[in-house]
Amino acid sequence: MTSKTSNKTQLIDNFGRQVTYLRMSATDRCDLRCVYCMSEDMQFVPRAQLLTLEEMIRIGTAAVDLGVNKIRITGGEPLTRKGIIKVFQALGKLEGLDDLTLTTNGTQLARFAQPLKDAGVTRINISLDTLRADRFKELTRNGKIEKTLAGIDAAIKADFDAIKLNTVILKNRNEDEILDLIRFVEERHIDISFIEEMPLGVISEHDREESYYSSDQIKADIRQQHTLKRSQDKTGGPSRYYQLNNGASRVGFISPHSHNFCDTCNRVRLTAEGRLLLCLGNEHSIDLRHIVRANPLDDAPLREALIASMDIKPKGHEFSLTEQPVIFRHMNATGG
Repeated sequence: MTSKTSNKTQLIDNFGRQVTYLRMSATDRCDLRCVYCMSEDMQFVPRAQLLTLEEMIRIGTAAVDLGVNKIRITGGEPLTRKGIIKVFQALGKLEGLDDLTLTTNGTQLARFAQPLKDAGVTRINISLDTLRADRFKELTRNGKIEKTLAGIDAAIKADFDAIKLNTVILKNRNEDEILDLIRFVEERHIDISFIEEMPLGVISEHDREESYYSSDQIKADIRQQHTLKRSQDKTGGPSRYYQLNNGASRVGFISPHSHNFCDTCNRVRLTAEGRLLLCLGNEHSIDLRHIVRANPLDDAPLREALIASMDIKPKGHEFSLTEQPVIFRHMNATGG
C-alpha cells in the first residue's frame, strides 16, 4: 500500500472540517455480546440487506478518490464476515490510502493476523475490558478470554505498525483493573485507549449514569503509580494520547462526555447495510446502498452523494447520561 497522501480535498463540511477518515462496518453480527455494545436479544440486519464485499470496496475506493486517507474496518466483529479478507486486500492497494486499520475483539486474530498484515493492514485495535476470565465471560456474556489473548499474541507476532487495546471502563465493574491493564500493555510495548461508555441504544443490563467513569478519574488512577506525559501523536481518531513512563507504550483517552471532540471531527461511518452516518451521536445519514445498486457500472453518482453528504454533517452531538438515548441504534450497528 502506498504511503502517498491524496491531494484531493472535496469532502469538506459546512464548518470547514475536512473528512479524511472513513469507518466501515462489515457486519453488525459478533461472536461476543458485550453488555455496553448490544442487548442480549439483538435483532440483526438480514444478510440480504448488508452491503456486499464488492460494494464495500466501491464505496471505500470512491472515498479515497475524494481525499479520505484512512479507512478502518469495524463491526460487530468484522472477521466473522465470510470473505472479508478480500476487502482488506483491495483497499490495501489504493493509492492515497495511508492507513488501513481494523477494530476487532481479537477472537479470530490467531487465524487472520498474518493475512491481514500481508493485505496491507497497518494498525489493529483490539477490544479488551478485563484480564480476568470470569469477568470477561460476564462482560461479554459468552466469551472466553483465552481466544482474545491468543489473538493479541498473534497480532504482536505479525508485527503491525501499531497495536492498541480499546477498553471501556464501567464503575463497579472493571475500574479496579486499570493499573493491571496498564502493566499488561507496558510489558508488551503496545498501546491502550480508555473509552467512556457511549449512550447508543437502549440497554437493560446496567444504568449508564451509575456506571460512568470519567477519563479524568482514570488518569488520576494511573498517575498513582505511573507518569503520563502529553504526546503530540495523532492517529486520525478522537484519542488524546499520553506517553506512559517515557516508554514505548501510549495511553489514549476517548471522552465523548467529559471532553467532547466534535470541533475536530474528521470522520464519517458506514453501517453494514450502507447508511453513511455523518455523526456518531446523530441520525443524519444518506443511503449509499441504494445509490451503488441503482448505478452498478457508474461511480459518479456515488462520489456526488459523498460530496453532497457534507451539507448535512452536524456541528456535533450532545450525549446525556441521565436521559434515554435519542440514538436507538446500538454500538454494533454503528460501525465502532
